[in-house]
Amino acid sequence: MNSEILLALENIVGSAYIFIDDATRNTYGHDETEDLSFPPQVVVKPANKFEVSEILNILNLYNISTVPIGARTGLSGGALAIYGGIGISMERFNKILEIDERNLQITTEPGVITQVLREAAAEKGLLYPVDPSSMGSCWIGGNIAENSGGARALKYGVTKDYVLNLEVVLPTGDIIWTGANTLKNSTGYNLTQLMVGSEGTLGIVTKAVLKLIPQNKHNILLLVPFVKAEEACEAVSAIFRAGITPSALEFMERDAIDWTLKFVDGLNVKVNDNIQAHLLIEVDGNYPEILMQEAEQILKVVEQFDIDEVLFADTEEQKNALWKLRRSVAEAVKANSIYKEEDTVVPRYELPKLLKGIKEIGAKYGFQSVCYGHAGDGNLHVNIIKGEMSDDNWHTQVPKGIREIFELTVSLKGTLSGEHGIGLVQKNYMDIAFSKVHLELMERIKAIFDPNNVLNPGKIFPDEA
Repeated sequence: MNSEILLALENIVGSAYIFIDDATRNTYGHDETEDLSFPPQVVVKPANKFEVSEILNILNLYNISTVPIGARTGLSGGALAIYGGIGISMERFNKILEIDERNLQITTEPGVITQVLREAAAEKGLLYPVDPSSMGSCWIGGNIAENSGGARALKYGVTKDYVLNLEVVLPTGDIIWTGANTLKNSTGYNLTQLMVGSEGTLGIVTKAVLKLIPQNKHNILLLVPFVKAEEACEAVSAIFRAGITPSALEFMERDAIDWTLKFVDGLNVKVNDNIQAHLLIEVDGNYPEILMQEAEQILKVVEQFDIDEVLFADTEEQKNALWKLRRSVAEAVKANSIYKEEDTVVPRYELPKLLKGIKEIGAKYGFQSVCYGHAGDGNLHVNIIKGEMSDDNWHTQVPKGIREIFELTVSLKGTLSGEHGIGLVQKNYMDIAFSKVHLELMERIKAIFDPNNVLNPGKIFPDEA
């Protein structure tokens, strides 16, 4: 990076907020995507939208690529600076600006930790329902970029369902609000929703207005052990067909539970030898008697399958322990072995076919998989485990298996990602989900917003053959 550009950046953010040392660059050069590392040449930490705008003006002038960097908890490589260039860390955008109790809205900067925002809303008796497993470390801006979901998406929806309006700095340096702070808006194209899930390729969010809802006062949590994993998947659709909409319905294969119990201290969940999978089921509301009726109805449904004794979480301590078990699975898998995680999603009735197919594909290519995820909305995280596989097979056979898993997913009317995004690691599978026409339309949209292709290039779109 030449001295002229560095001086220009320094004049914008100040010398204390520009970094070219190896330690900082390496820190901002990775996320939670396997073992990938792409350090930017320079890390800058702007404080406001005007500084972001000026930075992007400089980058357009010199045609230098940049990537917005959040909490680095992503699982698709979306925030990796694959071409070097500039990394724009959004960590100084860390304030909740307003909680509007009259209109049930919260205005926030993108660098606020999701759990912190949820807790701030809860203090007012309000709920921001989006709860990704990484909510204790991920940021709201990253949630918006990836359209994050979480355990309670099946009842309450995902990030896009709560974003009302966004302040965005466009790749050209222009600053806009994308919509209005209203629940309804049919005024022109919906730029707000276009930004949500765009993975930092169309603009950099500097403020967000999010919808809140009243907080429910009660919940019931059950852990149901299944002798057959496919029957656990079958039970998911059966629960909905019985007229129950749980607030959460999570699936965990046996290995996921076993590894997590070893990884996390203080968890005491007994799992019999014949159990292949568990469903973690939550119902919530304001009337305990209705919730108990719903829980009893769920029991009637799952008892049609081959299950073991159902665990009712009687206390807050038990509930917290079970949620800790579920939210620690990804970290436990990561600690157990080198792995690749794929984020498949299908209509929930197709989950048994998806799980069966994944196991058959694994047997074909010689890899083990551990599956868990948000079964209530058909979102299954597939963790492919290296284990004893040779390096050669890991690099040659696994990509073939992943392609077949995605082909199966799409054939079941699903798609490549439910909540982790496409980013770098999934982009060369996009041809499975989309035709050439689809991809060309998306590329044209990208070109309109970012004519010089300086903002997060090399993501989402497949490499040219």
